[in-house]
Amino acid sequence: MTGENRRVTVPSTAPAPPGRARLLAAPAVVLTGAVAAFTYVGLVDPNEPGHYPVCPMFRLTGILCPGCGGLRSAHAFARGDLVTALGANAMAVAGYLCFAGFMALWLVRSVQRRPAPRPALRPAYWWALGALALVFSVVRNLPFGSALAP
Repeated sequence: MTGENRRVTVPSTAPAPPGRARLLAAPAVVLTGAVAAFTYVGLVDPNEPGHYPVCPMFRLTGILCPGCGGLRSAHAFARGDLVTALGANAMAVAGYLCFAGFMALWLVRSVQRRPAPRPALRPAYWWALGALALVFSVVRNLPFGSALAP
């Protein structure tokens, strides 16, 4: 036994690649939640009082925040009325479209067994989005920006 070479095989501990169903689970759950939320808002009209709370900033100050009109916008968007949705909150409609694009990309990448997209924006982009929301909020509260008010 002294001159024998013994080979010991160690079983691989690398996990098997996840199946397609597992890769599609996360985007499917997120998409189901978004569809359920839009369905609810589409069925329960936010224009009728008593269904949803009033924006606390508007209630306390009378100033429209960047999100004011978002529920009315989602209601119109869910019913296919894009013009009314843009009139209620154009910034929210842009957000809905960005979310739809992200979801489409995530689903396609999951089907292709590629990693999920990572929306890692540099801090400058986040500051730019914040500045855009601030400008949107200020302009919609001024007389010449009344077209942006809900």
